[in-house]
Amino acid sequence: MRTSRGGRFIVVFLLLAVVTSMTGLAVMYFMVSRAPTVSPNSVLSLRLPGGLSERQANPFLTSFSGDAPTIRSVVDSLRKAKVDSRIRGVILLPSGPQPLWGKAQEIRDAVLDYRESGKPIVAFLEFGGTQEYYVASAANKVFLMPGSPLDLVGVASYEMFFRGALDKVGAHADMLNSGDFKTAANVYTETTMTPAHREMAESLNRDLYEQIIEGIADGRGKTKDEVRGLIDDGPFLPADALASGLVDALVYADEVKQQAPFDEVNWRVITDRDYRQIGLESVGLNRGRGIALIYAVGTINSGSGGVGLTGGEVLGSDTLVAAIRAARANDAVRAIVLRIDSPGGSAVASDAIWREVMLTKKEKPVIASMSDLGASGGYYIAMGADAIVAQPATLTGSIGVVAGKVTTGGVYEKLGINIEPVSQGRFAEIYSPVRPFSDVERAKMQEHIDAIYEQFLVKAAEGRGTTRDAIHELAQGRVWTGRQAHERGLVDELGGLPRAIALAKEHVGIDAEEEVQLIVYPRPKSLFELLNEGFTVTQAAARLGWLPVSPQALEAVAAPLRMFRSGEPLALMPSVFVF
Repeated sequence: MRTSRGGRFIVVFLLLAVVTSMTGLAVMYFMVSRAPTVSPNSVLSLRLPGGLSERQANPFLTSFSGDAPTIRSVVDSLRKAKVDSRIRGVILLPSGPQPLWGKAQEIRDAVLDYRESGKPIVAFLEFGGTQEYYVASAANKVFLMPGSPLDLVGVASYEMFFRGALDKVGAHADMLNSGDFKTAANVYTETTMTPAHREMAESLNRDLYEQIIEGIADGRGKTKDEVRGLIDDGPFLPADALASGLVDALVYADEVKQQAPFDEVNWRVITDRDYRQIGLESVGLNRGRGIALIYAVGTINSGSGGVGLTGGEVLGSDTLVAAIRAARANDAVRAIVLRIDSPGGSAVASDAIWREVMLTKKEKPVIASMSDLGASGGYYIAMGADAIVAQPATLTGSIGVVAGKVTTGGVYEKLGINIEPVSQGRFAEIYSPVRPFSDVERAKMQEHIDAIYEQFLVKAAEGRGTTRDAIHELAQGRVWTGRQAHERGLVDELGGLPRAIALAKEHVGIDAEEEVQLIVYPRPKSLFELLNEGFTVTQAAARLGWLPVSPQALEAVAAPLRMFRSGEPLALMPSVFVF
């Protein structure tokens, strides 16, 4: 049938609209990509918002939606400022906490590294919570706004339990695990902490608290006992914070330039948003021989990675395995750093990634660098590496397995709904969503969990050069801080990504002072790939900050219910929210 003239006009119009739109997007992209000019005697204003991600998931898309800072961009800005002769100093602006403390320590390490340049760095706090102050204490000076308290009060953690809500609606969580400390399912099966759960939580908090005290004491030139006493007296009124020596002056933002050491020069401010556009290469960094930087971020799942329900990343085993293989095949890559920020997930997917790490390290060194989280499946994929590096506050270990299902037969009964199964096979109904496991089914499930746990132990022992029984003593699902894990041999060194890169250089004989080029994997997705994946309302709400609970919290709690098959064995750490 011949197309009408009106129909042809509409088709042509739509094609022209698409071409024009894409041309406009391309022009905008290149316009915003142009690097700004950095004037001599510039001072970098580096804002540190809360909830920073590891890296920008897609640079092309963020060119239009907003180039938000990340942990990598913050550290890179400080690295550039350290060697950039145009930068006279840095003003650090902590403006919100990170969900956990590993990333905060990564930033603090970068501040201390910048100070080796001899150039000044000061921190300005509009409001200072414990974590913001901990990061700020690494600077030469700390300024506080005159009307703002210093909310230095220590550390507390909170864990949510949904057993009561499930009971109210008639649902039942039927879960099994491989140790008393494997508490990932406790949020569904308990109304409060078990003794083992509380023991682990108190141990984690106690060690983190000591790390905070040590950092502040070192930064402010005080003893640890003095800092303990001060924290017990917090929060502080501004005048009391000044009198106690926790801050150096009470000033407004516009008065910072009148304070030493910045009062001696007529300097110009450059914001981090602009300075992020300055390439590392332009100041002599990120060049030379290649080291692959492979990001392993999010809850581990089989298949492709992507964006989860709440906007958080999903670590797909297929995506990560492909990235590892690509780095292994790239002749320009001398060594690999696997950057992990994951609470774990599918045990099967974790095992597939572990296998690829083991194959790869026969050809090229692999160093694991753990951020906030390297626990359960996150630790599983790290333990095959030649070395593991973690921050002192990284939550790691959690060597264990959990599996089960949430049955909703009681919910249907309350609604007057009857579900009758028809099945063939002795265990065909083992994953029934209506009823709990029978005794025989439970024994079968426990057999599977125990077998996977045993595999976890044996592989961990092989990776750590010890025995299965020695790992079992440290395992049973227990989570450790990075410092505790280092003391127990689960981690080789304490530090952040720079330390992992230094180890990778050592393994291939590159001099410690020699610059290397970081080749990042997985590659960013194209605009067409992003559009093809779609973009849900929930993801948009998460990215715009409209969700009442943090995306990290929702991702951790919801993952077992929505991402995995019923009964699938999970190497997943418990949900812990630390403040």
